[in-house]
Amino acid sequence: MPVSMSHYLAVSAVIFVIGVAGVLLRRNVLIILMSIELMLNAANLAFVTFSRATGAVGGHIVVLFVMTIAAAELAVGLAIVLVVFRDRETTNVDKMNVMKW
Repeated sequence: MPVSMSHYLAVSAVIFVIGVAGVLLRRNVLIILMSIELMLNAANLAFVTFSRATGAVGGHIVVLFVMTIAAAELAVGLAIVLVVFRDRETTNVDKMNVMKW
């Protein structure tokens, strides 16, 4: 049985839903960052799937940019989490009021 475009899109949708659930249900900042990465990877899979189906390379170029932005987001987000953790000694989102020092 060949793997069709709908299989890839179904996997992409499942990964995206797992990421959304992680962002909405978890309170740990690190898990929220990982869930955002899951959502970006699900979008990348959908971009590559449509790019392969149409024969265009535009989807691959978008994926390259999304991967670059995801790496920068992870580096900046992790740096912010480390700074806040040193001050607050927690990674719980509910206990991180950055505006109140």
